[in-house]
Amino acid sequence: MQNPVRYPTFVGRQIIVFIGWLVLCFAAATSAVFVSVDGWYTTLNKPSWNPPSWLFGPVWSLLYIMMAVAAWLVWRKGGWAAQRWPLSLFLVQWLLNALWTPLFFGMHQLGASLVEIVLLWLAIAATIHAFWRVSKPAGWLLVPYLAWVSFATFLNFTIWRLNG
Repeated sequence: MQNPVRYPTFVGRQIIVFIGWLVLCFAAATSAVFVSVDGWYTTLNKPSWNPPSWLFGPVWSLLYIMMAVAAWLVWRKGGWAAQRWPLSLFLVQWLLNALWTPLFFGMHQLGASLVEIVLLWLAIAATIHAFWRVSKPAGWLLVPYLAWVSFATFLNFTIWRLNG
């Protein structure tokens, strides 16, 4: 006798989907593997308020977790069928997030990365607005991400100006 196919329980499916959102969010950081970390960044003129390099890993880890929770909360309100627009916006901002690192660090394009990060900021703001309409907690979870990208945008602008 064959074993029947067992589908994940509701809770099991929720956990699997949440893990999928976590993997997706952290996957944005994998774009850094295509970046050769040479002395280029250390030779740039940077403002005195440039954060230490050790800060970026913990901050991004927390932000990626918050992003995953936010996307999962929206997904829980009907999945892709019901939340196609907000989740599509989320994927657009995720792609822009993943593209910034190779553009800035890999190709050394300070001006182009500035334009790109402004587009990222706009995409995050649109995603917050769309998420807020579905789940206020999901919208709030993206606010620190927008704040960090606001800071990063100003830092990118300042580095571009100091080295242009």
